[in-house]
Amino acid sequence: MLTGIVIKAYNSYYYVQTADKIAMCTLRGRFKKERFSLLVGDEVEYTMTGGDKGVIEEILPRHSMLKRPMVANVDQVILTFAAVSPDINKALIDRFLVLAELSSLKIVLCINKTDLADSEEINEIALAYKRIGYPVILLAAKNGVGINALRTMLDDKISVFAGPSGVGKSTILNHIEPGLALVTGAVSEKIGRGKHTTRFAQLLPLTAGGFVVDTPGFSFTEFNDINENELMHCFKEFWEFIPECKFNTCLHFKEPKCAVKNAVLAKEITKERYDSYLEILTEIKANKKGL
Repeated sequence: MLTGIVIKAYNSYYYVQTADKIAMCTLRGRFKKERFSLLVGDEVEYTMTGGDKGVIEEILPRHSMLKRPMVANVDQVILTFAAVSPDINKALIDRFLVLAELSSLKIVLCINKTDLADSEEINEIALAYKRIGYPVILLAAKNGVGINALRTMLDDKISVFAGPSGVGKSTILNHIEPGLALVTGAVSEKIGRGKHTTRFAQLLPLTAGGFVVDTPGFSFTEFNDINENELMHCFKEFWEFIPECKFNTCLHFKEPKCAVKNAVLAKEITKERYDSYLEILTEIKANKKGL
């Protein structure tokens, strides 16, 4: 039996890469009966049936699974935003960060199109997130600026690129690996968002080793699967203060003697990040009530 990684799933076929070869495989019937969901990123054992076709016989254990998009064995999330066009939105960054934190993966924050923006403003935003503990890379992908720094972070890892549409994810990937020739889309002036240029999740192999996941345009901003008590742990700067709250059930909202709220007043936690927390908490509470 051969061992490989599923790099694409399309029309009930699974494209499995082993070294420099790709086999177009079907899934053994017993997995269908078990309703086992085989994902892009899964490691599998398969047998060849002739030509470049094969059958997947075993699905190896996963070490991680990202829910949105559904990809197995991802090592890190590269959250990608634009400095302009569409304009940078820190509240949106915070929403993406929350759901990325739930994945328990390493998070890298990328800000693209920095050549078109006010450098002082973008540097301040980058510094704010670095202080929280996130690696931040500033890019001007069309000019190749920052590409080498990002490329070294992708070596021998499976990395998923996530973020709003229109921020230049495909342009970034094309510069990292020119042979990918991904389709890029312009940002609509009317709605300020880019058209989705990717149709399905797939792993794209990198010459230096590792894969990147190019995903369909999707929103990382819904919180239906998060409960109120989980949210606070998705804000890294809250961690050191949470144990100091008077009540162990504290949601850092209206409760008295809250160490997190005191940290906001002392400017040890920024008011903008705390406001993002409250906004998401309110949304989760509304979802719980079915509003």
